[in-house]
Amino acid sequence: MSRSGSPLVDLRCQSHTYADGTVGVHDVNFEVYPDEVVALVGGNGAGKSTLLEHLNATLVPDEGELLVDGTPITDDNKAYARKEVGFVFQDADTQLVAPTVLDDVMFGLRNYGVPVDEARDRAREALATVDAAHLEDRIPHYLSGGEKRLVGLAGVLVLEPSVVVLDEPLAGLDPERSRLVADRIEQVHEEGLSVVLSTHDLEFAAGIADRVCVMVDGNVAGCGAPHEVFYDDDLLGRANLRPPSAVRVAREAGLDASARPVTGADLVALLNDGASDPDTVPASVDSSGHG
Repeated sequence: MSRSGSPLVDLRCQSHTYADGTVGVHDVNFEVYPDEVVALVGGNGAGKSTLLEHLNATLVPDEGELLVDGTPITDDNKAYARKEVGFVFQDADTQLVAPTVLDDVMFGLRNYGVPVDEARDRAREALATVDAAHLEDRIPHYLSGGEKRLVGLAGVLVLEPSVVVLDEPLAGLDPERSRLVADRIEQVHEEGLSVVLSTHDLEFAAGIADRVCVMVDGNVAGCGAPHEVFYDDDLLGRANLRPPSAVRVAREAGLDASARPVTGADLVALLNDGASDPDTVPASVDSSGHG
């Protein structure tokens, strides 16, 4: 987990209250560092979306401060925050505004005054990055949910942000589309961008995140590496979360507690190590695999 240097995004939000009096978040300190994936998890109403929308000044704290790459964000420079911190909304239709996919991905560049030919070239490059070049002539609102997420991601990447924020990127997708979107998110990170995402899918969080932050009642109750957070029963209990299946299987099988697998791949590797070293096999299982 890389947390070297100064944070790219540094949010200090003492409170954010909606117009109806609902408190969205309070006492939140949240940073995003270079070259990391942060997964935000918690139950419905825990404040995940509200926190994420503060990271690019879509929402602003009632009390507090947002710094993006060390620059304090005010009403006068929100555009800087939104360029450096790209946001892909859970409801992709809210950010699909143009008659074709290519026009939609070009939209932000044209708003920044980029000439049409350059904007078109950069938009095509962004679509190719997320394996969506074949969609460029399609009407955005007729796309599948997964395709809309990829186009929304391309529309963010074309602005060359430092951080990409995704609110529930796998929500409502079937397993095939979920895997496609997850693969593209991993690819974006491998190309050097930091990623922040919220998710209810703890298996996904365990496999993709360098750092997991758990939200409870509008606050960040705890953060850490997946092997720390997903073995913290007290923290997960406060958020009404169950650990990923690999954690549950490892515990039920009595596997080496110090190994702390969090993904299926971790679990397979641990079992393979146990098969080659009988001393690591749990006491309840003999070397033949029988109890």
